[in-house]
Amino acid sequence: MLTTLKTVYTDTCAADLAWALGREPLPALAVLDLELAGAKLQLRLLGASHQVILDRSGGSCSETVACIPGSRTPLPLGVSKQVGEWDYEFAARVENLSEAAFAGRAQELLALVADHPNGLAGTFPGSPHAFTALLARYKGDGLYSWRTWHAYPQEGQLVVTRTRVRTRVRAAVPTPAPGERVPAAL
Repeated sequence: MLTTLKTVYTDTCAADLAWALGREPLPALAVLDLELAGAKLQLRLLGASHQVILDRSGGSCSETVACIPGSRTPLPLGVSKQVGEWDYEFAARVENLSEAAFAGRAQELLALVADHPNGLAGTFPGSPHAFTALLARYKGDGLYSWRTWHAYPQEGQLVVTRTRVRTRVRAAVPTPAPGERVPAAL
């Protein structure tokens, strides 16, 4: 789904992006609700970038990448941690592109996401190439993933993120057979 976001243009840059886990839902300009393999996934476009909320029996995970006033957590290159019942992995990179390359890449990404049933993209006022786009999918075996693109045409920078969230598999505790001794470590 592609939408034009109704907001006042704010001149931000890639360096202003911050990352956070566990935030409550922030005010959104556009939302796409998805159901993927027993989970509810909400893609949210904010006035200052994106938020994804994943809910499934056993827990939830909320990721925010946005220009957050007062945030002290800059956009990391990578994160790997346990969040409740989830194993969470995040990676980010910044692509520096020429004006022509940026325009072509923007058109390509917006077309990809606009036509995808699990995609949400919003263009910001001020430039047809100023946008935030999200694309989610379920990869099987408890693995959910999403990619995002945050475009800053005035700088020729495209911030690309990739997130993978997998349901953590709990180790099974063996059940002893009748009459079998249980080791002390169990």
